[in-house]
Amino acid sequence: MAPRRRSVLLDRLRVDAPGRPQDAILDELRRVFLSGAAPPGTPIPLGDVAELFGVSRIPVREALKTLIGEGLVTHRQNHGYIVAQLTAAELRELYLVRETLESASLAAALHNATPEDDRLAELSHEILERAVREHDSHTYHRESRIFHMTLARPSRMHRLLHMLEYAWNITEPVQPMVHVSDAERAELHHEHKAMLDAFLARDTEKLLAAYEHHNRRLDAAISTLAADAGLLSPEDIQFG
Repeated sequence: MAPRRRSVLLDRLRVDAPGRPQDAILDELRRVFLSGAAPPGTPIPLGDVAELFGVSRIPVREALKTLIGEGLVTHRQNHGYIVAQLTAAELRELYLVRETLESASLAAALHNATPEDDRLAELSHEILERAVREHDSHTYHRESRIFHMTLARPSRMHRLLHMLEYAWNITEPVQPMVHVSDAERAELHHEHKAMLDAFLARDTEKLLAAYEHHNRRLDAAISTLAADAGLLSPEDIQFG
């Protein structure tokens, strides 16, 4: 019988002291999953994780139950816990949810945006610019979310923004912007500039038009995600 392979998750978790409380365990597991450090399909060995944190299995199991509710973890009978894998159809559906929520928030954001919001949006765009120039796909992926949320947050539609963050979190383990090509990333960044310019000009029509154009390119980019990279569930690997 072949020895069990060590889950990559165990090397990604940061444990500063044994016996951490359940909330700290939950936060650390969530951090790793959202960072993409443990890709979709990564096994989550309950006993090993509990041993690493210096706790019984109970707080780890409870943390995983919470993460199942957040769509970040899957549990299958006789197979244990894994980092959730989306089918291609599920990924596309979540992007549609994100687009719908974000469009509504952007339309409201321009009425409330302040000079400080402008400053934050410009700063985020500068970081994206540097990431494109330096071919830093991980920074680009992380900052792209920050950029989008910086434009949406002035809407002050807090429940909507919470739902947007929730939907975004479910797609984070896939890390789509890490896996698109440099050329695609540059084109997406060019569209971010059009969104930023419209935001600064407080031009709702242009902002929504730029965002719609951005989404069409984004849909095309994520449709090319390779199934053999293990990013998507083998149950459904093609966009229809």
